[in-house]
Amino acid sequence: MFQEQRREKILALLRENGSCRVQELSVLFQVSEPTIRQDLESLEKTHSITRQHGGAFIADFSSFTGKLTLEHLEHMEEKRRIGAKAAEFIKSGNSIILDSGSTLTELAKCIVDRKNLNIITSAINITLILGAEPTNHIMLTGGELKAPTLSVTGEKAAAVFKDIYVEKLFLAAGGFSLTAGLTYPGISDIPLKQAMIDSAKTVFLLADSSKIEKIYFASLNCLQKINYLVTDDKRPGDYVKKLKALGITVIM
Repeated sequence: MFQEQRREKILALLRENGSCRVQELSVLFQVSEPTIRQDLESLEKTHSITRQHGGAFIADFSSFTGKLTLEHLEHMEEKRRIGAKAAEFIKSGNSIILDSGSTLTELAKCIVDRKNLNIITSAINITLILGAEPTNHIMLTGGELKAPTLSVTGEKAAAVFKDIYVEKLFLAAGGFSLTAGLTYPGISDIPLKQAMIDSAKTVFLLADSSKIEKIYFASLNCLQKINYLVTDDKRPGDYVKKLKALGITVIM
């Protein structure tokens, strides 16, 4: 991997996770720790990151944690429509898992009128949105804080799903590919997403067209477990046919 490619991926990880450690990045990219430190020094000069002993973090956490606002707000019109469409599949009394992120947040805003929901989520902001309804029962997973997505992740978050089985999972992904499956910028997400999928009868993947055929380096190749893809209408018909051949129903 070329230097600039590696630095772009490190920056993507920082934006997704909020922080990264030098040792972890060294193992992930298979380069020396001094090389990673040079990468972080370069990124600090040109991007809003701050180096610290042993790692780096996004410079202004308070901009999204203090105001409970998400960092990634591109393609919001598509995300609102996708969230609204997915909300049609949630009825009062359902047991559901809600992933984190901007599209799932839009979904949560559309189901504030539902009652008696049993909800498991890794998203702090979604917990607050839906917790305002007193009849809802909400379980927020533990785990490592991901400030940019107002969520928690990692092995401890995944452990919550042991012995849990729900009707529907509404899942997000960094990227979605016919060859690589679901992909994410950070490897800490993989055990959590896998645990969510294993705990649900029906899996709805919510992804706008900008994420389709976008590939990150942390892959969860589980297309056979995706039942529905809720997306916008910017993908050609032949691509939809390929998804249908895999057993995925496309909802536009």
